[in-house]
Amino acid sequence: MLGDLLIIDDDNAVLESLELLLRSESKGVVTLSDPKRLNAVLESQSFDSVLLDMNFTAGRNTGNEGIFWLREILKSDPDLSVIMITAYGDVDLAVKAMKIGAFDYVQKPWKSEKLISSLNAACRLTSSRRKVKQLEVRKEVLQEDAARQYPGIIGQSLRIREVHQTISKVAKTDTTVLIQGENGTGKELIAWEIHRQSIRKGQLFVTVDLGSLSATLFESELFGHKKGAFTDAKNDRTGRFEAASGGTLFLDEIGNVPLHLQPKLLSVLQKGEIVPVGSHKAVPVDVRIVSATNQDIEQMVNKGLFREDLFYRINTIRIESPALRDRGEDIGVLAGHFLESFSRKYGKHNLRLSNKALEKLYRHPWPGNIRELQHAMENVVIMSETDTIQPEEITLSNHMRIDESSLNLEHVERNTIRKALTKYSGNYASIASELGISRTTLYHKIRKYGL
Repeated sequence: MLGDLLIIDDDNAVLESLELLLRSESKGVVTLSDPKRLNAVLESQSFDSVLLDMNFTAGRNTGNEGIFWLREILKSDPDLSVIMITAYGDVDLAVKAMKIGAFDYVQKPWKSEKLISSLNAACRLTSSRRKVKQLEVRKEVLQEDAARQYPGIIGQSLRIREVHQTISKVAKTDTTVLIQGENGTGKELIAWEIHRQSIRKGQLFVTVDLGSLSATLFESELFGHKKGAFTDAKNDRTGRFEAASGGTLFLDEIGNVPLHLQPKLLSVLQKGEIVPVGSHKAVPVDVRIVSATNQDIEQMVNKGLFREDLFYRINTIRIESPALRDRGEDIGVLAGHFLESFSRKYGKHNLRLSNKALEKLYRHPWPGNIRELQHAMENVVIMSETDTIQPEEITLSNHMRIDESSLNLEHVERNTIRKALTKYSGNYASIASELGISRTTLYHKIRKYGL
């Protein structure tokens, strides 16, 4: 079966004859008697091969018209294979066209078997060229993301176990997922873990930081653009949606998308196709969308800052990425992981945290979450002069979270229990006595806060 074909000839009898011959041999046939409509047709539909006549004006047999329209086709789509239709004796013109970029030529009257064979080869070549370009795009994305490493989600706290349970349930589906959490809590790791456990794991995991995109770059970065679409568009560019097709697209900080651009994103999610900037041709994409934000999207919807229909489209399943202060028992494990990792990186071995150093880490509120802990451990490894790290060697931010959360009773209670756990080394009887509550109540609150 041939692909989608476009036939351009000013002789309607030729068009009818070719359409009749090729209709049953191909996915579809479009005929065009006026080449002036060529660019509009190429913008609106994708083809696998083109049959193009060499002459369109009565009395002219130079082939210059065919050469002109051949150049126009290749300018619009360099990967498209064009077969020239020539009159008997115009072989020199056909050879000239092939030097410019035509795939082959057929002479009138044509032999049906030879024509179909040539079209078959032309369609295969077009397909191969497009696959190569797609592989090149994927290579670029892989090179851009090569520095990203995903060690997996570290920790055994109740909150993290709940995140793992949710991931295991949703990963095998193609449903959209929204990950909410403060900066530095590891939302991208959760998105990667969803991809790693999905049926798309053999395909690309592509990330886009929507918070860093200006309004002018938004469409070009996500949907791509055609050469000449705007001043700096010197070459065609494949957008992230197309690059991720078949895999997972992680839209980070989706709450930062300006309201006037949200309909464009919603349209792509609804239709499963993108239109590059400067083009009118829709390109189908098959991506699994995972989004993340550090904002309260529901509150933004209520304030009219985020479209409700887009919110429901991205929020089929929601995962809360817990703050580090809400998963206190994981602090030691994470600190040990970063200590080991940076020790290897900087060639310092046998480093360990003293008990008092660990106590200092447990007492800290971690406003910057895991990212702050990671930075602190890198700093202490670089500056360490002995194998055992003491608390005074650990540099932490001095500011506390003086905001509405610090005045919340649950946060006060959580921090008080965490300090008691550290003070009494997990002796629940002593902790319950200190806090003036029963052991049963203490157990309940420990489970509640993931301590």
